[in-house]
Amino acid sequence: MGEDKEHNQYCGRLAPTPSGYLHEGHIRTFRKAWQRAREHNGKLIFRMDDIDTARCTQNYATASVEDIKKMGLDWDEGPDVKGPNAPYEQSKRSHLYIDALKYLLKKGMIYPCSKTRKEISLVGVMDSPKREFLFPKEFRPKENDYQVSEFPGSVNWRFRTPWGTTVEFLDAKKAEQSFHVGTDLSDFLVWRKDGFAAYELATVVDDYFMNITEVVRGEDLLLSSARQCLLFDAMGWERPSFYHCELLLDFNGEKLSKSNRCLPRLFSAK
Repeated sequence: MGEDKEHNQYCGRLAPTPSGYLHEGHIRTFRKAWQRAREHNGKLIFRMDDIDTARCTQNYATASVEDIKKMGLDWDEGPDVKGPNAPYEQSKRSHLYIDALKYLLKKGMIYPCSKTRKEISLVGVMDSPKREFLFPKEFRPKENDYQVSEFPGSVNWRFRTPWGTTVEFLDAKKAEQSFHVGTDLSDFLVWRKDGFAAYELATVVDDYFMNITEVVRGEDLLLSSARQCLLFDAMGWERPSFYHCELLLDFNGEKLSKSNRCLPRLFSAK
């Protein structure tokens, strides 16, 4: 679907999820994304990753913009600075996600999945870094061995990962990264039964169509980057580069979250 594009200019992005107020960790990551774009004399796009309409609110979206601007950061395109990549809200870009999903279906790289989290937890192996259960391979149907009355319908869709292979990419901050399919990650959601694209698919589609050349994010999303590399490859698109920032910790040594905005200790996670 689509062809590789010529990237003549660095292009980064700020992509907050308005499901809560930003914390210091977000701000540091956004500052680094801004810095990388300006150092490369490139473009910076502000995108609101509000695909999860059940958790995202306009109040949080407004607060995100205000907080980032208070830090002295600016951008070249976004909801308040129009440009050629509009719209800049994921909630308005669902037609692009549907097109990508149809392409993956045509290639036999996705399948409907009705398994519950409980069913997966009873069979799956715990992935310790993310504390999630890997989707068991035995739950995967044979190619085209399923029927759906409508597409995408009220059912989850999973990406058929290339089991037994290794996903590798060079991170500008953390050097070579390697993840084994079947041990570190397995078949993951690309479409949710509530009718919305999953995070991985929406992010890949938007980064491609917005011509993002480097993704700056926290190191807690390294595994997500590996999944997204698989999607870029499946779509026939060139992968962006990655820069994963170290995490900030709270006073208890835990990763900052939107529900815990206490000041971090002045050191990074190891």
